[in-house]
Amino acid sequence: MFTAIAPPIAFSILVWWLGTGIILYLDGMPRRTYPRSMIAATFLACLALFGIAFSAEARTVPAAYFSFACGLMIWAWLEMAFLMGFVTGPRRIPCTAGEHGFQRTKQAIETILYYELSIIAAGAMLIVLTWGAPNQTGTWTFFILFAMRLSAKLNVFLGVRNLSEEFLPEHLRYLATYFTQKNMNLFFPVSMGASVLVLGFLIEGLGMPDSTPFETTAHAFLVSLMGLAILEHVFMVMPLPLTALWNWSMRRRGTAVLPAPITEPLKQASNR
Repeated sequence: MFTAIAPPIAFSILVWWLGTGIILYLDGMPRRTYPRSMIAATFLACLALFGIAFSAEARTVPAAYFSFACGLMIWAWLEMAFLMGFVTGPRRIPCTAGEHGFQRTKQAIETILYYELSIIAAGAMLIVLTWGAPNQTGTWTFFILFAMRLSAKLNVFLGVRNLSEEFLPEHLRYLATYFTQKNMNLFFPVSMGASVLVLGFLIEGLGMPDSTPFETTAHAFLVSLMGLAILEHVFMVMPLPLTALWNWSMRRRGTAVLPAPITEPLKQASNR
């Protein structure tokens, strides 16, 4: 069993770490380079869509690797489009000082509305491309990333210790005013509990004695990805910054210190 699951788990961790670092590195470059980066990423994302459709009918170990990588590439395109400011939302200014409750939530949704709609559209496209097909690795990869990233956004909005605002480029620093810094929020244990249940379900599928090599590999990808997402959630409430893993890719940005117009509303939000 170990020899069957070790390679896909190692591959998942490597691609997760390296892929995130590459996106942060490209995002830290001068904004004049963004169009070239997005053109290249769009080309790769189109190939990934074709790749997911092409591999959907194959139940082989290479097909599982290929579909997984394609699912990650499509997600990477969405992340780049957001971080580079091409797909965000109709609101691109800080949260109104003193806002809370419904109005604050409404303003926060407006800042990422187009991004969320693009994720839904991409997810719908993957469902159509792989509907009824035996190889759903790339589609499930995408939806695990979608669900766990949505959970992370809600937790950052409601309040956690580590906000990871260092990941935000200069042109998106206004988003930090919608974050709340506190030890934990009531939604966090609920999201963690649900995530652990899903992880347990995936691990159970991983250990089925009648699993084929393809099924074992596909489940190993999903288990490792879910485990990494849970680890990211744990770091939200730990006194240790997860961003240290990607210091090598963020050197172009220098020290990630929020300017006074941003930190002041953030402090107000933290004290709510």
